[in-house]
Amino acid sequence: MTKCNEDVSTRRAVLRAGLAVVGGVAAVAGSARAQEKIAPAMVQYQPGPKKGDDGKLLKCVDCANWEAPNACKIVSGVIAPEGWCIAFGPKEG
Repeated sequence: MTKCNEDVSTRRAVLRAGLAVVGGVAAVAGSARAQEKIAPAMVQYQPGPKKGDDGKLLKCVDCANWEAPNACKIVSGVIAPEGWCIAFGPKEG
């Protein structure tokens, strides 16, 4: 193989590797944007609390997914602090 052909082969290998990296970055960025919040109806959201098995009221404000003042990390829309849904998970501590 001549020097010119070796240079062309090397450039092609570099371009292929670069395209693979760009494609991988685009795929990761696309999957990050695809993580949308769940509709309230899908998690049986209700604007009021639910009584737990122990009699304690379960409320969004006490959930690990709660985002003050009126949002949730996983449920879309305006979420009442006194609300509840099946995705409820108590805050630790």
